[in-house]
Amino acid sequence: MKPRTPKLNNFMRNFLKVRRSIFIGLFLLAAINLGSYQKVFASTQEEKKDSTHQEVAKEKFNTVDFIFEHIGDSYEWHVVTIGHNHISIPLPIILYSEQKGLNIFLSSKFHHGAESFKGFKWEREGKYKGKIVELNERGEILEENPLPWNFSITKLVLSILISSLLLCFIFIGIARKYKTNIDKAPTGIQNFFEPIILFVVNDIAIPSIGQKKYQKFLPFLLTVFFFIWFNNMLGLIPIFPGGANVTGNIAVTMVLALFTFVIVTINGNKNYWSHIVNTPGVPWFLKLPIPIMFIVEFAGILTKPIVLMVRLFANILAGHMVAIVFFSLIFIFGAIAVWAGYTISIISVSFSFFMTLLELLVALIQAYVFTLLSAIYIGMATEEHHH
Repeated sequence: MKPRTPKLNNFMRNFLKVRRSIFIGLFLLAAINLGSYQKVFASTQEEKKDSTHQEVAKEKFNTVDFIFEHIGDSYEWHVVTIGHNHISIPLPIILYSEQKGLNIFLSSKFHHGAESFKGFKWEREGKYKGKIVELNERGEILEENPLPWNFSITKLVLSILISSLLLCFIFIGIARKYKTNIDKAPTGIQNFFEPIILFVVNDIAIPSIGQKKYQKFLPFLLTVFFFIWFNNMLGLIPIFPGGANVTGNIAVTMVLALFTFVIVTINGNKNYWSHIVNTPGVPWFLKLPIPIMFIVEFAGILTKPIVLMVRLFANILAGHMVAIVFFSLIFIFGAIAVWAGYTISIISVSFSFFMTLLELLVALIQAYVFTLLSAIYIGMATEEHHH
């Protein structure tokens, strides 16, 4: 047998070179990120001492606001901040109120919430923070019905539209290729997505629902899988059209879970409902006079969509928050001392880089888990009685 020592040595040398390059890249990225904020750190140090210094640091950087601005929804799509200039993409504001009727304009009219327009204002502080309120003639918030009907295109809504159009563009193109090239091997983007589609069919739909009935529910399962996966991946891209926390918003995950709930409820067969109303194999005293088993089974119907909703929401939101918190450490330590900011930046960027790689895996896993649980619930509702 030939010795493997030279190959092993070559592998180790290549590994060390790659590792050195990664650390150099991380250090340069940290230096670039921190360099743009060096003036902020320096000016903070030149302010007053002790308590005054801490107050200035808080004014310069608010960790809570920084985190929730990045994971929350907005009426504009923030791109970059250069100095004191915020570069954002304005989004359509569509409002209807009983007094002012229908109003349509761009969010740039609010000047990032600093000004009002047509008797409406985007509140940045207080009770109605983040919402558009209606003002009276004195410029005060109306006491009755302060919130108009809001049909605006927000950041999350636009991101959902973009991902939906992307899904349609990709899979309509793949469907056309299947029709025109029936006897040919898949190529290009069709070749990339075919194994994933077959994975959803062979490893999720068929085992969970069954060979006879899976095709009826396959369009829904494929749609929800790729919708979640695409939005998870887009959320990891820091620049437009990425960066929106779509699946980390509980309203979005609630709607996805409700789709599963409605499909399960409508397609539940006689066997499914009989097990809920009159569970077989259970002693009669658990059914009468107090229907304990019915209450338990009915609660199970309601908890299934809640599990789907919370699981996806919590996992994606936690991933975004952890990455943002690591970046926040740079500014927090930098406000104390410039050298501290530079020191912690290496650690923060390294951990952020690791978290990004982990989020790539989590993005796919969460799409798989949601689709698998949905398929299992559908399979339980459509399963035939076995004698």
